[in-house]
Order: sequence, then structure tokens, then C-alpha cells
Amino acid sequence: MPAKRDFLSVTDITPDETLDLLNKARETKSSSNGSDSGKPLAGKSVALLFDKPSLRTRVSFQVGIQELGGYSVFMGKEEVGIGGREPVSDVAKVLSGYVDCIVARISDHELLQALAKHASVPVVNALSDLEHPCQIMADLLTICEYKEALDGLSLAYVGDGNNVARSLCLALPAVGMSFTSASPQGYNLDEASVKKARVRATGPSVQVRTLKDPAEAVAGADVVYTDVWASMGQEGEAEARKSAFDGYTVDPSLMEHANTGALFMHDMPAHYGEEVTEGMLDHPQSVAFPQAHNRLHAQKTILEFLLSGN
Repeated sequence: MPAKRDFLSVTDITPDETLDLLNKARETKSSSNGSDSGKPLAGKSVALLFDKPSLRTRVSFQVGIQELGGYSVFMGKEEVGIGGREPVSDVAKVLSGYVDCIVARISDHELLQALAKHASVPVVNALSDLEHPCQIMADLLTICEYKEALDGLSLAYVGDGNNVARSLCLALPAVGMSFTSASPQGYNLDEASVKKARVRATGPSVQVRTLKDPAEAVAGADVVYTDVWASMGQEGEAEARKSAFDGYTVDPSLMEHANTGALFMHDMPAHYGEEVTEGMLDHPQSVAFPQAHNRLHAQKTILEFLLSGN
């Protein structure tokens, strides 16, 4: 049997595997019954281990698992208390005897890594404080649908250098896309992730830049992306962040700096009046809702990949 694979980071799959999964997701999405491979998860069960609230992630995983023929078991923070009420190693070993895969939405990425280390079944990162790889696979799928190809495109990210920004930064250069971020001083991406992203770039024309000026970052971009200024767990910093991010709101006037036909993306939930103006998700250039819907198709492909022996 092949060794089990985890998906904790966008770097856990190769660039070729990333492109293959995106092509597969496009094929299955366009097929008449939503899947051209029958029920690849028939007879398989997946644990959904969440210690953070969720709308898109929970629903898209539960529906996707059912469409693939599998069965999901949801457990919230109260049921498990991972790393608190019970050691993460024990949770991993117990669940591995019940289910074929663990999808975990855990605040602490180190706990997620420990879960994967002690589990004998694949573990999928459904969001941690370090990365959000499933979101980025849906993002890339959306860009593919609207732009046909990824190679040679550029994405500008405006906002906090958070888990979503980090996963974008690491994933895009490996498939031929340039990445530029604009963040206020003290909120930019860590240098280690930026350096790693540059190493993953497919060639010298693929750039990875971190700037302060949103207009400069967006200039010439094919995709403009933003996210909330204060993520879950940072509510106590909300007011300070509003002050720090003044001038970093994405609105129609900022979109005018991007290339003609540039896409606007937001992984949601949106905080109107902060990172976006009211109505921006319904802007003619916005693909935010198709982006959210593509979580279903991208995650189905990831699960099939991990549970079919790749």
C-alpha cells in the first residue's frame, strides 16, 4: 500500500499534481452528474473536526463527501476539545480506527501537524492559523475557469498577511503566476514564506513582491484579492486593525488600476466598510460567489486524490 498523504499545506502536493487536480475538478464539475468517476468514497467515512465556526467549509465538505458516496461525522470544539480535554495523539489514534480521513479546522497549525503525525489516515487542513490550502485550490479553479490558464497571470492581494495570503503566496508561483501583496507595516507576510515562494517560482518572469501601496500592487494585475483585516481569534485587535488598514479597502476605484477584465476575489465572510465597500462582492468583475461554490468541487477532487492512493 502507498504511504498515506496529508494535505496540510499547498506545498504538500507538487505543481504538476496541483494542475492535474484542477483539471480533474473542472471535468467533474462540468459532467452531468457532478462526478465522472462514480462514487469513489463509497463505503468510506470522513471525520470533520472543527474548533472554529464555519459556513462554506463545513457545508462544502459535507455535501461533497455525500456526493462522492461517503459518510461524514461532524465534531465541534465541545465534542473533542483537541489538545485540551484530550491529547491530540489520542484523538488521532482513536479517529484513525473509525474513519478513512480526517478533515480538521484547527486554530493552531502545530496541533494540526501533530494530528497528522499520529493519524494513520489522511488529514486535510480545512483552515489553520498558518494556511488555508483548500481555499486556494478553489481560488485557482475559479481563475482557471475565467482565464483558461494560470501561467503568466498576476494576482495582487490587498490586506493582512494571514493564512490565506500565505497559501496564495506559496501556491501561485509554482504554477506560473506572479504574486504581489500590499499590507501596512507590521501586517505583511513573513519573510520565510516569501523566500520559499520565490524558490517555488517556475521561472524568472514569475515575481513575488511585498509592498505597502495598494494601488502600486494592483497596477497591471489580472486578479485582485482581499480578505478580512481581523481573522477569527483576532477580534480583540479589530479596532487597532481598522486604524492600521485605513486606505486598504478594495473598491471600484482601486480595481481601475488593475488590467482590463481583472477578476475580483474574496474568500468570505466579507466585512463591508472595511476590506471591501458595500456591493463589491456583486461588482461586475467579482467572482466571489463562484469562488465560494468552487470549494465544493476542489475539495471533492482533493478527497478522491487522497483516498484513492493518488
